[in-house]
Amino acid sequence: MGLFKKEKSLEQASMKEGVGLITLTDPTSVIAEQFRTVRTNIQFSSIDQKLRSVVFTSAGPLQGKSTVSANVAVTWADQGVNVLLVDADMRRPTVHQTFQVPNKKGLTSLLTGDKFDFNTTIQKTPVEHLFVLPCGVVPPNPSELLNTKKMDKLIVELMKHFDLVIFDAPPVVSVTDAQILASKVDGTILVVPQGIVEKGSVAKSKELLEVVHARILGTIMNRVKSKNTGGYYGGYYGTEDK
Repeated sequence: MGLFKKEKSLEQASMKEGVGLITLTDPTSVIAEQFRTVRTNIQFSSIDQKLRSVVFTSAGPLQGKSTVSANVAVTWADQGVNVLLVDADMRRPTVHQTFQVPNKKGLTSLLTGDKFDFNTTIQKTPVEHLFVLPCGVVPPNPSELLNTKKMDKLIVELMKHFDLVIFDAPPVVSVTDAQILASKVDGTILVVPQGIVEKGSVAKSKELLEVVHARILGTIMNRVKSKNTGGYYGGYYGTEDK
């Protein structure tokens, strides 16, 4: 019961306040530098094919994929790359809270509207070169919305306007959303919290992604406690066997 209450509290806090942006609030910290290392390793994992669209997901909920995707997006934008962070977790959206932007219109608006109105849905952030597309109104059928030709067209259009599009997707084991998105983008990153997620869940996640022929770029081990970081969100990047 204690663990359940803790997880419920974390979920409510992230949805209400967003996730921590240490790359923005403390850019010279060791943890912020680790996020930059993660970004660099992702870039080098795909030398033969330029990454234009990437999905971040995890095996289960509350495993840090939104924190990782948001912070990596910041470090990418710091390079002068025009980045769009899309809140594709239409079940537990957090991006609008993290970056304090309106959420009346967003991804759901684009997928249900007659045309792609980017002017009212894509929002600027305090970070130069970083933009966000919030979830918008939480729909009753996220998987069905993502698994459409309109979503395919939307990804193509977004890549015309941005150098890199990052999707924060729901956990891959819980629902099919991440699988659907992973089948449509250039690469997928699996976030794995140290000492929390079971090996079986990670193996199942990889299996589910491989079923849809997702290109798994690697895993990020987060929540690594280290004497050097002194914190909770340290992490590193590891390449998956192809």
